[in-house]
Amino acid sequence: MTADDDRYVPAAGHSAFTRLYDPIMALSMRESSWRTALVERTNLDLPEGGVAADVGSGTGTFAIELAAARHDSTVIGIDGDPESVAIAKSKPGSDRVRWDKGLATDLPLADDSVNVASMSLLLHHLSPEAKSSALGEGERVLLPGGRLHVADWGKPDAITFAGFQLLRVLDGFVNTSEHARGEIPKLIDATGFEEVSVWRTLRTAWGSMEFISAEKPR
Repeated sequence: MTADDDRYVPAAGHSAFTRLYDPIMALSMRESSWRTALVERTNLDLPEGGVAADVGSGTGTFAIELAAARHDSTVIGIDGDPESVAIAKSKPGSDRVRWDKGLATDLPLADDSVNVASMSLLLHHLSPEAKSSALGEGERVLLPGGRLHVADWGKPDAITFAGFQLLRVLDGFVNTSEHARGEIPKLIDATGFEEVSVWRTLRTAWGSMEFISAEKPR
């Protein structure tokens, strides 16, 4: 779930599709591949006894998988959509996650309080202004030297162009304009993060997904 101007945007983009989100992801998004990659990368940057925040946790799959891999750490799933959170809490392993209600643009976390923050398929739901606000919130709650991990749409290639155009019709051309131009890494850098890098690109039915990592200055 995401928010723009204090309006909820469920994980599937429309509340009527929330309960279809998981099966759609499994069928069209190579979910097992990209979620596993993101869990492994996040796990590497999470110190023993650390805290990880999954911003816009939606139906909770990523947060639950990360918590299962790291019993020594605290994993927080943050979302503002009650239906998505209810689905997340019904899944096996959800008891290992702390579920907090909150918006990406106004996180219910203290400054300098988490080691790793993740935002998967969150930013493309937000307006350009809200994207910057959400990334600023991620920078605020991270400890110095903490890591941000983003998995979201990047500039499509010839193979993924048609699917991405359909996604833009569904999610909005304004919200996805920076993604279409491949500017999300630049936006993260402009927020104040360092060592911004795209470490993987994955083709899916809906477009090219970029995996981006960055560090809060020490």
